[in-house]
Amino acid sequence: MRILAIDSSSLVASVAVVTDDILTAEYTINFKKTHSQTLLPMIDEISKMIELDMETIDAIAITGGPGSFTGLRIGSATAKGFGLALNKPIINVPTIDAMAYNFYSSNYIICPIMDARRQQVYTGIYYFEQTHMKILKEQCAISVEDLIDELDKIGKTVMFLGDGVPAYREIIDEKMKTEHLYAPCHMSRQRASSLAALAQIYYKNGKIEEASEHRPDYLRLSQAEREMLEKQKKEEKIKQFS
Repeated sequence: MRILAIDSSSLVASVAVVTDDILTAEYTINFKKTHSQTLLPMIDEISKMIELDMETIDAIAITGGPGSFTGLRIGSATAKGFGLALNKPIINVPTIDAMAYNFYSSNYIICPIMDARRQQVYTGIYYFEQTHMKILKEQCAISVEDLIDELDKIGKTVMFLGDGVPAYREIIDEKMKTEHLYAPCHMSRQRASSLAALAQIYYKNGKIEEASEHRPDYLRLSQAEREMLEKQKKEEKIKQFS
């Protein structure tokens, strides 16, 4: 089994190939370039380095959201393009689940946090029973304060990771009562290798979709959509009183 994994849900761009449970290539960049500039060249470079015949891929794994709206769209379009061209299925893995898988078989409560702005994070709460990842709280958008309250109620040591850490670390340290830790740099961001490893389980369990059916899961409306709704509400109020 061979899986091409693509993660563009954040500033990080990451691509990996896993072949029969062996990581044969991984290319990760965390730099201020758009994913439209990075993803395809990264995939092309990996293909050349490992002499990859794209026809031998069994499926394309993609972090389906949440995350950057632009990043998710670019990643989704890239995965769908390969899926349609090669007639291969898509493995749609929730972004936060894939991040939690960085800490495979950890003894900690695992809490990835992505900065969702407006004092909110995209997050979920996970733990491992030996090698099986369990979900205590499915990925969602929530305020940092509410997340801290939930974690304090669990009362076990928490490992935080994600780009929400630098944004909200001071608040967490100030308000959280439970012991908590922060992931080191090599485990603190999205990794296509973790995505690919989790995607293998999805594939074996038949959790795949046709490329034409794939849609990102944004979890909440984009800023443009929120502004449009607010504008419509204001216009409706004006009509009511006119």
